[in-house]
Amino acid sequence: MQKLSAALLFGSACTALSVAQAQAAGTVAGTDISNTAEASFQVPGGSTVTIPSNTVVITVDELLDVTVTSSDPGDISTSPGATDQVLTFQITNTGNGQEAFRLTADTAVGGDDFDPTLQQIVIDSDGNGLYDPGIDTVYVAGSNDPDLAPDESISIFVITTIPADRVDTDRAEVSLLAEANTGTGAPGTSFDGLGQGGGDAVVGTTGADDDDSGFLAVQQALVTLVKSATVLDPFGGDQAVPGSTITYNLVATISGSGVLNNVIISDPIPTSTVYIPASITLETAALTDATDADAGEFDGTNINVSLGNVPAGETRTVTFEVTIE
Repeated sequence: MQKLSAALLFGSACTALSVAQAQAAGTVAGTDISNTAEASFQVPGGSTVTIPSNTVVITVDELLDVTVTSSDPGDISTSPGATDQVLTFQITNTGNGQEAFRLTADTAVGGDDFDPTLQQIVIDSDGNGLYDPGIDTVYVAGSNDPDLAPDESISIFVITTIPADRVDTDRAEVSLLAEANTGTGAPGTSFDGLGQGGGDAVVGTTGADDDDSGFLAVQQALVTLVKSATVLDPFGGDQAVPGSTITYNLVATISGSGVLNNVIISDPIPTSTVYIPASITLETAALTDATDADAGEFDGTNINVSLGNVPAGETRTVTFEVTIE
């Protein structure tokens, strides 16, 4: 009996070791765990006889588990009325069997400032983690539910439209839910015979469903432009007479939040004046009149200065000079 017990214990230890070495939810569903014990004894004359037990075969059931995580590093900046706003999620099959998952996006999560309009859910068909319109596949529930192997992950994009009446700093929460097609429920819930390989399917610790949220934040940067002028006459005074120099000062202030992109200041040269060549400055730095690598140009009619992308809360100052004819 001692040898029989030892053999059984050794078989259990081997099984435990194989589970510990497996990844994610462990041994793949449908795997047969086979174990045969033996007993040996000596007969008169000194020879040893070995007797095997019957073989016990246990089929590993499928464990249903999934995780959903937002792939965005923080709030996604948006603006009133914007379309095709993308939130990115990753779904991972943390169970031990091949499983398909149905997806549901919720744009009406409570406690935020507004509800975006859901355009569509899109599957990352090419696996690059980026939303590629016309390449990635639009999700249709029950038709192309993501079917994932154990440990396999896939990116999912939730595409929304922002209401036109939203204002600066408004924030919206959007959640994505993934549920195992085989079934969900309290951990330990069993679906007889529905597991991979013909065993049962058993709900794991996640309840076979999971969700996570991404966030959209309205950042509405605005620009105000204030223009002033100073006059220097030929006599050292400030009278606007022929021959006087007018220096125009243009101050662009970005307010609100976020970044205002591709800001350009243009100003036509006034009638009865002549532009003074190479007089454009940006933040006191001289700019050339030619269309070249720097931010300024004089096209014969207007001065144009490209400010680039300017964050809210900052200002940019442009000056140029003309002479009164």
